[in-house]
Amino acid sequence: KNALQRDGLDPSMMDLDPEKSITSQLNKEEDIIDNGPPLKDDPQYSKYFKMLKMGLPMGAVQNAMQRDGLDPSIMDLDPEKSMEYQKAMANRKVKKKKTQVKEPKKPKVRRKKIYWSPIEESKIDDNSIWSMIKGSFD
Repeated sequence: KNALQRDGLDPSMMDLDPEKSITSQLNKEEDIIDNGPPLKDDPQYSKYFKMLKMGLPMGAVQNAMQRDGLDPSIMDLDPEKSMEYQKAMANRKVKKKKTQVKEPKKPKVRRKKIYWSPIEESKIDDNSIWSMIKGSFD
């Protein structure tokens, strides 16, 4: 532990389980608490939930949100939870997915280099295609 402290590392690392990965032991995620008002009671969005309550179709409400400069995908969220809580949960899910998804590596293909050497005009037969274009590239 003293050596870890001397090197500027956290000495509590020695208390972790050596059989488990460090990231799984250090990333103890805290539970996110929903403190904000429910989305349906949020002053910015209550107007649109009232439109739904009055019987307007979801498409009309989303068009009204887009017209007012808001993101219409908000109507797909849970109206009983706050906007901040739902954004935090979405970010948490994205972070988890990024760590789990690994793309398979493409095999490296070594390509053979091709070298061309010019043909002497004296070696070209009169019956070949090269005899037709013999003098055109000078």
